[in-house]
Amino acid sequence: MDVLTKILNAATELFRQYGFKTITMDDISRRAGISKKTLYQHFANKQEVIHESLATFMEHSHKICIDIRSNAKDAVEEMMSLIELFDQNQRNTNVIAFLELQRYYPDEYEMMRQQLLEKNVAIIRDNILRGMETGLYRDGLNADLMARFHIEVSLMSFQPNLMVNDLIDFKYVTREINEHFIYGLLSTAGKKLYEKYKAQSIK
Repeated sequence: MDVLTKILNAATELFRQYGFKTITMDDISRRAGISKKTLYQHFANKQEVIHESLATFMEHSHKICIDIRSNAKDAVEEMMSLIELFDQNQRNTNVIAFLELQRYYPDEYEMMRQQLLEKNVAIIRDNILRGMETGLYRDGLNADLMARFHIEVSLMSFQPNLMVNDLIDFKYVTREINEHFIYGLLSTAGKKLYEKYKAQSIK
């Protein structure tokens, strides 16, 4: 593994676990197993590390989405796999990290948000079109609107006290949002297939 990859992997792990504010360049160099001097040869400051870490993570996630689309048997299986990927990314990220990114690094947050709106929306939109064409989703859906709606609602779930509070945890919120979204897309045939896949996944 080259030095740059080590740095980005270490930084991503630290940011997702502890947030962006408290992590220092010393922390990143220690986690990457390199000297601080070597770290500064690649990045001038922590903000540059944050920017590149986010960009690399988003690109990696997008490639996984493309693989999911290529390998899924149908639109329902693809959507279930996409949502599982998005959920896994969210579950592995401390909510505090997301809030700190918005507050202390707004340019990097906006970059991430735009990537989601451009690439993830396109992936979901294409899935919805595929589902309608094959009769698994309801006719007449506005694919672009529904895709943007899902991404925006997913981002909203990170906001404190808006959806998540002492009585309702983050995992529950995302599960309910995703179930509501998928059932809103499905035709009668799609619902039967979705229930079949759910039953198989439980086994």
